[in-house]
Amino acid sequence: MSKKIIFIMSLLTLFGFVDTKSFYDFKVKDIDGNDFDFSVLKGKKVMIVNTASECGYTPQYEGMEKLYEKYKDKNFIIIGFPANNFGAQEPGTNVVIKEFCKKKYGVTFPMMEKISVKGDDKHELYKWLTDNKLNGVSDGEVKWNFGKFLIDENGKWFKCLSAKVEPMDEQITNWIEGK
Repeated sequence: MSKKIIFIMSLLTLFGFVDTKSFYDFKVKDIDGNDFDFSVLKGKKVMIVNTASECGYTPQYEGMEKLYEKYKDKNFIIIGFPANNFGAQEPGTNVVIKEFCKKKYGVTFPMMEKISVKGDDKHELYKWLTDNKLNGVSDGEVKWNFGKFLIDENGKWFKCLSAKVEPMDEQITNWIEGK
């Protein structure tokens, strides 16, 4: 985004014409129903992924866990959001999803409660992730399960990646490493 557009967006926000919510303002429920406040993520790079247990991309859980294990001590975190928006590929309850992720893929990164990532009941976080008027940077579209949103260590929207991009792809690892 150009400096001119950023300046104009800043002025519009300052005078109340645009209501940009910070990434750190979000509070969600984790897969166990506990509150998860995104303000605890300050200073970390974050990858948000909409997940599904019965999708052709479901094996990406393995790569996500590998990525998380490699970089979790380097100010990086993955947050999974189960969603049933594409082909009814996440029909389970939070309890079933948690058990599946743990047993089949050994998932240790935070999983949140099942939400909607598109449509009339789209979760507020995904509204922010997909609308440049809300995130102040860019639009992103969730086209399928395992779409990835990268948020920098300052809580700024950085990039949207398709489901086809594997978790250990250089686009992601280079970003984490600051290359």
